[in-house]
Amino acid sequence: MSKISEYSIIGVMSGTSLDGLDIVKCTFKKHENWNYKINKGITIKYSEKWINILKKLHTKPISEVKKTSILYGKLIGDEVRKFADKNNFKYDFVCSHGHTIFHQPKNNFTLQIGDGQAIANKTNKLTISNFRELDVQLNGQGAPLVPIGDLHLFAEYKYCLNLGGFANISIKQKNQIKAFDICPANIILNHITRKVDLEYDNNGDIGRQGHCNKELLEKLNNITFYKQKEPKSLSREWLEKNILSLKEIQLLSAKDLLATFYEHIGFQIGRLLIDNSVLISGGGAHNSFLCEKIKENSTSQIIIAENHIIDFKEALIFGFLGILRIREENNCLKEVTGALKDSCGGEINLPFLTN
Repeated sequence: MSKISEYSIIGVMSGTSLDGLDIVKCTFKKHENWNYKINKGITIKYSEKWINILKKLHTKPISEVKKTSILYGKLIGDEVRKFADKNNFKYDFVCSHGHTIFHQPKNNFTLQIGDGQAIANKTNKLTISNFRELDVQLNGQGAPLVPIGDLHLFAEYKYCLNLGGFANISIKQKNQIKAFDICPANIILNHITRKVDLEYDNNGDIGRQGHCNKELLEKLNNITFYKQKEPKSLSREWLEKNILSLKEIQLLSAKDLLATFYEHIGFQIGRLLIDNSVLISGGGAHNSFLCEKIKENSTSQIIIAENHIIDFKEALIFGFLGILRIREENNCLKEVTGALKDSCGGEINLPFLTN
């Protein structure tokens, strides 16, 4: 494919915390270095129907998973087309992460639904999707994939911290980068707040009112994962086995659970931030109490990203991964995921129907 140096794309991302579907229109230019601009972004909140589907899909037969993947791809395609039409955007292609249903790298298996062909057909645009599978088949973790974007687009920060469903970090030193998942973040905080019929704990206001349970905190901080060396990644399956199964999750009040998890998340993240500067993005960057807890445990300069980066950095970077895929350049690094080699992941689908 032609290696032109300017691209206009739409990136799509759905995180494990089920906050919604992030859609962003971006432009990228390559001179000596890569530069980007976020033209506009939007988050489409999931309906209760889709929240329930996505939460329970891992328990369904494979035939239903495949059917849902196509329906979800059509949903993505419809929303991308409406977004582009409303804003009169012209763009080259779509880059979609999809929504993770299974992530089991030890079993060489990961699944993000959102059929790329369905998206291509709905948008009538070339679509790149399924970014993680190749790395997993190369014995990698298939995660995190954002670090190559951190390396090229946010080079001025030593640490790039994403507070999404799971907290993950990129650490740059001497033109090299390592990255890994740290701990659950919004996925567990939102799980707890839904017990009191709220989507999320706005600014940590509920957690501020609670009391940290020292026994639970000690259990959390002693989970084996935190003693493992990177590369490593987390998943819904891990959360269910190691955290949601704890008796305290059922016994403690939402306020005390939240207070305890804020302490836990703040400690696990903060202990990694020991110097220089850290850029914090992801939905959790809007949570002032969570950011306070991270600062309490850190000796780095904490920089909260601008809102358009907080909300759309992952969608932006998956757009960048798609560009690297089109250019046939590596977009997944073995030093980050532990794979046998660097790779250029992502399936390319061409539209064959105009809707």
